[in-house]
Amino acid sequence: MKIARQIAFSVVAGLATITLVGCSVANKQESVGEYVDGSVVTAQVKAKLANDPDTSALDINVKTIQGGIVQLSGFAKSQHEKNRAAELARTVKGVTEVRNNITVVP
Repeated sequence: MKIARQIAFSVVAGLATITLVGCSVANKQESVGEYVDGSVVTAQVKAKLANDPDTSALDINVKTIQGGIVQLSGFAKSQHEKNRAAELARTVKGVTEVRNNITVVP
């Protein structure tokens, strides 16, 4: 009976270990700290867009991905607004790259 109990315990422990490893952060995924940092960067970029008279924060989406890369998407009324949004994003601390995917719709 003791051997059966030890085997059962080993199986449960092994399954628990596999489950925990499967839930851990895998390569190329953000850690919790990176996610929080990304959220802060995103909020700061959105605030800059909202406070700038040349950009519309409502029409421009901001997402910060791993390593401080900011991705801009959405719509701008002019090339100037598109360029200005990228320029503002670059000024935020923690931004390492800006990918400007904003579509100009006059």
